Amino acid sequence: MKMDNFHLTVVFGILMWGCCSARVVKVSPGPLIRVEGQPVSIRCDVYEYSGPREQDFEWMTSRDTSAARLKIISTFDNSYSHPSLSKRVASGDISVARLEDNKVELKIAEVKSLDAGLYWCQTPSTDSVISGNYEAQVQLIVIPNTLSVSPQTLPQEVPEGSDITLSCNVTRVLTHPTYLSVTWLLKTATTSEEILTFGPQGGVTTGAKFARRYADGGIRLVPGKNGVFELVISRVMTSNDGTYECNGTEWTHENEDGGKWIKIVESTKEMGTVKVIPTGQSLSVKTTSSSPSPLLSPGDTLTLLCSVGASNLQALALEVTWLAGDRDIVTMERSGVVISNASSSTVQGKRGDASLERTGAGEYRLSVRGVGEEDGGEYTCRVRAFIDKGGKSAGGGGRWHMAAEKKSSAVTVKVSQIKPNFTLTLEPTLNPLMTAEPTELACLVSSIAHLPLGGRLGVTWEYTTLPGAGGGPQTSHHIGSLDGNGNLLPGSTYSDRLKSGALSLTRVQPNTFKLRILRTQEIDMGQYSCTVSAWSASSHGDLVKTTEYKSSAVTVRWDTKRPTLNVMAKRIREASVGGATFEMSCIVSPENLGEAGYSVLIQSQESLESNVRTIMTLSPDNVLQHGGATDPNRRDSLVLVKSGPAEFRFRLAGVQLSDRGFYWCDITAWTKQQPGQTWTRATSAESNKVRIDFQENGDVSGSSPKTDDLAYEVRWFFTRLRGGQTTNQVVSVDRFGVVKAEARNSSSEISVERRDTHSYLLNIFGTQDSDSGEYFCVATPWYLSASTGAWTQAGELTSSRVFLTVQFAVWDSLKLPLLYGASASLGVGLFSLVLGLICAQCCCRNTAHTPRSRNKLMDLEMD
Repeated sequence: MKMDNFHLTVVFGILMWGCCSARVVKVSPGPLIRVEGQPVSIRCDVYEYSGPREQDFEWMTSRDTSAARLKIISTFDNSYSHPSLSKRVASGDISVARLEDNKVELKIAEVKSLDAGLYWCQTPSTDSVISGNYEAQVQLIVIPNTLSVSPQTLPQEVPEGSDITLSCNVTRVLTHPTYLSVTWLLKTATTSEEILTFGPQGGVTTGAKFARRYADGGIRLVPGKNGVFELVISRVMTSNDGTYECNGTEWTHENEDGGKWIKIVESTKEMGTVKVIPTGQSLSVKTTSSSPSPLLSPGDTLTLLCSVGASNLQALALEVTWLAGDRDIVTMERSGVVISNASSSTVQGKRGDASLERTGAGEYRLSVRGVGEEDGGEYTCRVRAFIDKGGKSAGGGGRWHMAAEKKSSAVTVKVSQIKPNFTLTLEPTLNPLMTAEPTELACLVSSIAHLPLGGRLGVTWEYTTLPGAGGGPQTSHHIGSLDGNGNLLPGSTYSDRLKSGALSLTRVQPNTFKLRILRTQEIDMGQYSCTVSAWSASSHGDLVKTTEYKSSAVTVRWDTKRPTLNVMAKRIREASVGGATFEMSCIVSPENLGEAGYSVLIQSQESLESNVRTIMTLSPDNVLQHGGATDPNRRDSLVLVKSGPAEFRFRLAGVQLSDRGFYWCDITAWTKQQPGQTWTRATSAESNKVRIDFQENGDVSGSSPKTDDLAYEVRWFFTRLRGGQTTNQVVSVDRFGVVKAEARNSSSEISVERRDTHSYLLNIFGTQDSDSGEYFCVATPWYLSASTGAWTQAGELTSSRVFLTVQFAVWDSLKLPLLYGASASLGVGLFSLVLGLICAQCCCRNTAHTPRSRNKLMDLEMD
């Protein structure tokens, strides 16, 4: 019953689906307005159908509803086309493209005026029930191409900062409701970028690179009459170089999907190639002096003029700065605000009392009142030209682009003054006799004359290398200096040593300066000189250097002795047995060597003729590393530490037979010229050799320092007296005490008994003749690491052989079998006799009663 209901439900559902679903064929909404000669695409979709997923389509056309339909193209019938259209289909001018299983597109590569009319899209039925529409119709209107684009030619060159007007005339003959848009583009050697588009519905869109500029007003659209459109680009920059193009496009508006714009024809014309001339090409800066004499006296006024010229001067905002040497002294910003940098401190003093004013278009005048000697030197005028980019910056101000920067040629200004003079004496107060001893030099100033009130002295120290043995050139290095205010100015080569305190420059008295090297190295040997400068107060109260004198050189040198090392190794802990700890100490005794660091190599060899192995190393920075000869599993048993200023200790825990050999220290001394620098090798030496030598055999004698640190794995082997020389394992006991007996062809029993740490006893119970032969044991020591707790297996030890003979006793071996045989025979005989009697009684007895005679004697005789 339930199965019948199910079938009924399925049939009813199929019928309901067939009744409710209806095929829908849909084409692009019309009418479609297209331009002659342009490509046309008409889309057709089918929905709510049954049958295969991929549907077939047929296209037909007619001039109007009354005319006959002409077959255009089919997705399944290649001979479907009408003869008047077959050539265009064959050439590909008319084609159909499948977009999806239920969507196709009719394409006409170049539409003709004769193609105007009605177009039908039909889908052959694949439905089980005919329902819905199987064709859809759309009207195609073909209009002539009347779009015209006429741009105005642009100038080839435009000065930076000026404006460019891009004028373009875009028109068309209006026969149907179409719309126009105009687009300006900038094309360079690598890219083509959209500047701005106006239309097709009166809207404005800008390219990504020009959006900010349009928002700031740097680009303006000026619609004209009779199809004339103008685009004005203000304040052009060099980035605006390139070829400009004007694009006119004709659009139609269709109601598909809520309405969209369809481009039906476009035309692009080149307006011309524009080169923006950079401001720097025409910008000129000249400096002149209005002072009557090139030589000024202290207290005079210095006047200099700066003249600026440019082809686009009116479009520029100028920032003018006067420089004395490489220092800015006064600046007039583009806003006209003057900023004086006279209060900024420099090495030679401060600049002040300077003014700057604009006297005309591109004319700027500098005035410095009350000049002193420090005001002498070269003066230049620097000009920076800016172009307003329009709009506001993030801070609320304007947006400016620096178009160019240029300096004038220098004008030399001289100011006369009487200079101080004095006498210098350089003498050593501490002379090193060997490396690492201190050095101290004193620079004394005497006979000071013409140093004005408030004047001070500064010093500069210089080092020159000694002449080379081969007559090579000498080189000089600036150590450092103290200026008039006592500020330390280190040289690049000696900066680290001055900062660390390894070298110091001091003023111990107003006229005495000292240079001190705490630890003099060989590279410090050479010639030293001091240069003392006089610093005077300017009219503004600042210190400036007026003069300087250099001392004669002083040579620092000593007899160098080659440093040597003496390394002695001695045994601290003896390793007499396996598992013990070996420890040795290496003491370094240096000669002709100051403060140093040491690197240590622990090396070994099995014999004096064998290869040398590096066990482990310790760097002068106390970085420990294991050598390639070190077993990774035993690295925790190795220790190398620095136990004193010149002492190192090496410890090896749990020695094994493989550790036997000679051990020694290879030590290298390293020095540093100054803290923070890398180590420099000085010398190296090897110590005497210390030997590890102990023996372990089958009769292990002695004991480990700790019996718990040593265990054995013991195996007993047996070679039978008769039956060949084959050696078989009899029994074994591992280091945990677990006994394992092997299968044997003997009735005797075997056990292993551990008497103490080093003694194991083999017991054979019920020996037989087959137990005769040679017995020996193989012991494998295992050592416990004190640092890691890991067990390490040592080499096997084999004992001497013991011969066992089992004697054969004849009577002892036969008495029991004989006794058992006699007893068995006697028992069997007695059993047979008893059995015979019983059988005789049972089988031969007379059952009839025979009266016996009373005369027994007669009967007996008769018998």
